[in-house]
Amino acid sequence: MEIRPTSDQDLDVFVDTLHAAFGRFPETPTDGGGVWWAALEMDRNLMAVAADGRPVGTAGAYSFELTLPGAVLAPTAGVTGVGVLPSHRRRGVLTAMMRHQLTDLRERGEFLSVLLASEAVIYRRFGYGPATYTARLTVPCHRSALAAPRARGAAGPATGSIEVVRRAECGEILEGVYDRYRRAQPGALSRPSRWWSAGAGQPPISPAPRYVAVHRDSDGVPDGYASYALGESGTLTVDEIIATDDAVETALAGFLLEHDLVERVLFKHVPTGHPLRWRFADFRAAEASGDTDWLWVRLLDVPRALTARGWFADGELVLDVDDPFLGEGDRYLLTVRDGKAECAPTDREPDLSLDVGDLGSIYLGGTAPSTLVRAGHVRAHRPGAAALADVLFAAERSPHCLHWF
Repeated sequence: MEIRPTSDQDLDVFVDTLHAAFGRFPETPTDGGGVWWAALEMDRNLMAVAADGRPVGTAGAYSFELTLPGAVLAPTAGVTGVGVLPSHRRRGVLTAMMRHQLTDLRERGEFLSVLLASEAVIYRRFGYGPATYTARLTVPCHRSALAAPRARGAAGPATGSIEVVRRAECGEILEGVYDRYRRAQPGALSRPSRWWSAGAGQPPISPAPRYVAVHRDSDGVPDGYASYALGESGTLTVDEIIATDDAVETALAGFLLEHDLVERVLFKHVPTGHPLRWRFADFRAAEASGDTDWLWVRLLDVPRALTARGWFADGELVLDVDDPFLGEGDRYLLTVRDGKAECAPTDREPDLSLDVGDLGSIYLGGTAPSTLVRAGHVRAHRPGAAALADVLFAAERSPHCLHWF
């Protein structure tokens, strides 16, 4: 078997092989264009080819920016399109492709890779760990009254206006608002312009029919939007609400909850600890479901990754990091002062022992190290080490990723 890079000439074979791996057929493009593979970067993809020349596996990557704690933008490989034909599974094809890909990413100078896991048990063994989480909130409209702010001096309702437009009429607005949002939201990924122009991905990037509620500030500048569709069951489904201001987000949610001929509103992507549930006069109004992992993170260069993100407390930890998939391991002294970190190999006794996948889980601040200690994933070698790690790795807000790839 050979694993080789692909080119633009391999696009059709790559797409057909991937669909065959999952037992599916390529969908027909919708009016206005837009198929998910329109954004593939063929110079970053790999194909496993059997001895007889037939393609039997695929693996790809996108070029993204990932927002780290501290509003740091880091170049990141978004792993995608991973599949092996049913006739060639359990022969080491997937393992060989993933090892080849990680080596290739390092040679490109990248220190982070991320993915959305189709199956949670697969990617842990390749060094990925779940790092952001998402859930659905369903709110019956008859229980959706919003409570007034309770704290003295709390910000009041957003000023400005909301207009409803069709998705096809507001592509540039969506792109601009999302880009401002993702630069401030830990765990968010960039959406390159060609994704929008090609209509690649899921709504509101794709040209699927959607209405968009666009919020404009008092000067008429768009500062938030909500993409939604109303189904026959009386459920208004919200693809995403994007805003950098909490008051704007609340205004958009309230607007949707007051929509005519709607029995309930389903918010598809709500991060852990989101304040939306607290905004209702009836705390039990919002029913959570579908709580699941979303973005998985893999560190390719531990010192570069740890010194890249921002930090919000001072301290130092010795981390003994094992990378069994690549057969590597080292011990690092992490020293944080004034929001910056230094990370270097050390011979000191470890405070925490963990594998690279668990380090990926805590990296964005969405998983507390102490949780993984209690779960038996991470070993704390001294009292207080886990508590200090919780403080150090915490982010300024819960990390969240909306982007599908």
